[in-house]
Amino acid sequence: MLSPFHIAFPVRDLAAARRFYGTVLGCPEGRSSDSWIDFDLYGHQIVAHLKAGPAAEDAAHHNPVDGHDVPVPHFGVVLEMADWEALAERLKAAGTRFVIEPYVRFKGRVGEQATMFFLDPSGNALEFKAFADRGQLFAR
Repeated sequence: MLSPFHIAFPVRDLAAARRFYGTVLGCPEGRSSDSWIDFDLYGHQIVAHLKAGPAAEDAAHHNPVDGHDVPVPHFGVVLEMADWEALAERLKAAGTRFVIEPYVRFKGRVGEQATMFFLDPSGNALEFKAFADRGQLFAR
């Protein structure tokens, strides 16, 4: 049993964050105030904090991974394959613009995984992934 992680991240618009995380991603909302909102992201506590100033994407950095430019920083969850596939379909149906479209990375090699990257309304990068064999999560 994994312990839930906690991450706090900046957003420019709490209402947009509430719609995206609550409606598009389907995260139940926890506590909130006029400057932050707790969400339950597959059992993990993520907190959107209102932050004025430059957009998150203005400071974006990318690293090459398997022929794609992976945005750094990013966060997300490793899901079961069926849950990952359902989320990918829900995001497509919602008109989500992907940074990296859903695909299988490292196909036929150690660490093979389904992955997708997209941005929230404030430009924070998220990656959701799944492994046909969860034992590959830390394989070398």
